[in-house]
Amino acid sequence: MAQAPDDLSQVKAILEAALLTSPEPLPVSELCKLFDTQVGADVVNRLLDDLQADYQGRGVELVKVASGWRFQSRAEYQRFLARLNPQKPPRYSRAVLETLAVIAYRQPVTRGDIEGIRGVSVSTGVLKALEARGWIDVVGHREVPGRPALYSTTKAFLDDLKLQSLDELPPLDELGTLLEADAKAAGELLESAQPDAADRRGTETEWASR
Repeated sequence: MAQAPDDLSQVKAILEAALLTSPEPLPVSELCKLFDTQVGADVVNRLLDDLQADYQGRGVELVKVASGWRFQSRAEYQRFLARLNPQKPPRYSRAVLETLAVIAYRQPVTRGDIEGIRGVSVSTGVLKALEARGWIDVVGHREVPGRPALYSTTKAFLDDLKLQSLDELPPLDELGTLLEADAKAAGELLESAQPDAADRRGTETEWASR
């Protein structure tokens, strides 16, 4: 059995090690499982805030996204790090971006809802591409004849855009540009896009009127 941490500084060091070595964001509930002794969520949250402050001004930062906490490189260093892996960012067709935008801003929606808003049919390939990317998922079925699937965005979608919730989605006209970048870069670019709810509702109305 693992030895219990002696003090809060050791608890903090264990949290840092776990987050630095995890390939995925970790929620507080999982981080609490690191300790045999009673280390509550309030203590973990306070130490995460301290750890976040410790990394201010460094090359990496500790951030909270939809799935939990993670370390990532700062936005201003992305252009340098990209030189180590000079791959072209994925590009998405207009159909894919428009479909994703409808789902993101009007979820949960059926395929018929998407087609009604876009004014064109939605191919199965478009939906499968978004599911394969991990950005959308079927969350239920509408109780009407045929019981069509209801689509919503996933936590992975929010994680890739470095968002904690759908309330932080950028204005609709910015979404396509951001998603054409690679997922990490898109996350940093969204730091400056924190629209209020009224702005997003207005954008949704404009989309629905097309």
